Amino acid sequence: MVEYKHKPAPLWLVALSILLPTSFSCLATSATNVAIPHISGYFGSTIDEANWIITSYMIANACLILMSGWIESVMGRKTFLKVFIGIFTLGSLICAIAPNLNLMVLGRLIQGIGGGPMTPVSQAVLLASFPKEKRSIAMSLYGMAVMVFAILGPTFGGFIVDNADWQWIYLVNIPVGILSISMVHANIEDSERHKAHADFPGMIALVLWLLSMQVVLDKGQQYNWFDCAWISWLAGFSACALAFFIVWEFEYKRPLINLRLFKDRNFLVGTILSASVNMLVFSTIVLVPQFLQNMMGYTAILSGYALAPRIFSCVFMMIAINPLMKIFDNRVLIAIGFLFLGISTLFFVQLNLTVSFIYVAIPQVLMGVGVIMTFIPISSLVLGTLPKSELTNGASLHNLCKSAMTAVIASVASTLVARHAQMHQVFLVKNLSNFSLIFQQKFMSLTHTFMSNASSSFASIKTNSYLYKSLLSQSRLMAYVDVFAIFALIAFLLIPVAFLFNTENKHKSCPKHKAIILRQIPGDRI
Repeated sequence: MVEYKHKPAPLWLVALSILLPTSFSCLATSATNVAIPHISGYFGSTIDEANWIITSYMIANACLILMSGWIESVMGRKTFLKVFIGIFTLGSLICAIAPNLNLMVLGRLIQGIGGGPMTPVSQAVLLASFPKEKRSIAMSLYGMAVMVFAILGPTFGGFIVDNADWQWIYLVNIPVGILSISMVHANIEDSERHKAHADFPGMIALVLWLLSMQVVLDKGQQYNWFDCAWISWLAGFSACALAFFIVWEFEYKRPLINLRLFKDRNFLVGTILSASVNMLVFSTIVLVPQFLQNMMGYTAILSGYALAPRIFSCVFMMIAINPLMKIFDNRVLIAIGFLFLGISTLFFVQLNLTVSFIYVAIPQVLMGVGVIMTFIPISSLVLGTLPKSELTNGASLHNLCKSAMTAVIASVASTLVARHAQMHQVFLVKNLSNFSLIFQQKFMSLTHTFMSNASSSFASIKTNSYLYKSLLSQSRLMAYVDVFAIFALIAFLLIPVAFLFNTENKHKSCPKHKAIILRQIPGDRI
């Protein structure tokens, strides 16, 4: 019998097959943000409760990033990709047909389980498929797919919500998932399967820590934090799970992740800065649509369009960043990038209820420039001084920290807005007093206006309602300004941190340093 060898698929087809599901998993990260008011109204829930739809996806992503390497080695690359694309598609279907918020959150959790491994595995597939001389092209395609689609999410979600039902944000993933499975089956080469060691205690501790922490962050504001007994107990459990995870990973001979890599200065600094970039970018993706829709009355598509300019500046900077990295020190570019991020966030400190669309769109351009000027140089430095044997481990730990920060910031940002709104309401309410001459004049003026169509008693009630609504609006506006000021300050404080990078051995790790790390790190990695 004559055996026929399978001819490898063209590189462009390999890239399309793996980047198509990866792009839509990144799109699912942010497309839901602008639809939250519609989804919460559909299920009759509050905005804080509906935020679980965002954070459940993020937590599932973070949990699966570290487990993807072990699962792939057991299942084989092709089967692994088809199974997890199928899980992502199933989660999308559940989200689209969910009759209540709880099932919707479950669907997003399943969707996140399926989409989580796509980002690290697609990078590995591209690096394995493209020859060395074309790997820069592969990583450019990867960066475009991951970053541009994540930023495109609010615009895409807004267009869907304003022109169709919000369920189509998830229904569109179903044909894409089916097509992706068939393309992966036809074009992606399978990898060798082998029995790999699994650190199950580490995996369980990681999942328990992330899930319990997220419940505390999401429900803390609703139940007044540690005044609630079960929030206090769950916070303690989360702290114990984290402590166990850290101790176990340090002491176990074959840990899930090697935490000793944080002893490498470039890795530590790069991970902190990358997580901070994610924090600054995702906080605006969450808060700006909320402000525009809830405070300014924007439609979902208009709030998405307000974020769209950062897409164009990102694409432009993706083209320009490589020549800039050859001319300037990467640390200088990172510092300038954080300056851009700080200035763009500082724009929102001047927000008011009459702000124009252009004023909201301009900082998005600066944000896109800052994202690329930080993301690409940090990526080139963060793993540069690690031993080759620890590159995969380092990449997994680095991505876990970024994903965990993204999940946490969605809850923290909304909580800060809610708490600061309550604080400002306490301070502003003293102005609504009969002892204030200005208040009396405003009250009488409004009452007189409303009396043209109603009785004096009804006009007085309507005036009180109108003034109280204005109080709530001003309190929430001041809360948004406070939170954006905090993030802008963080961006400016991170500028000097960029110069902590060591660029002397950018392309070649120091042998002495490598030996020290290897002596401290047990062998037999997963």
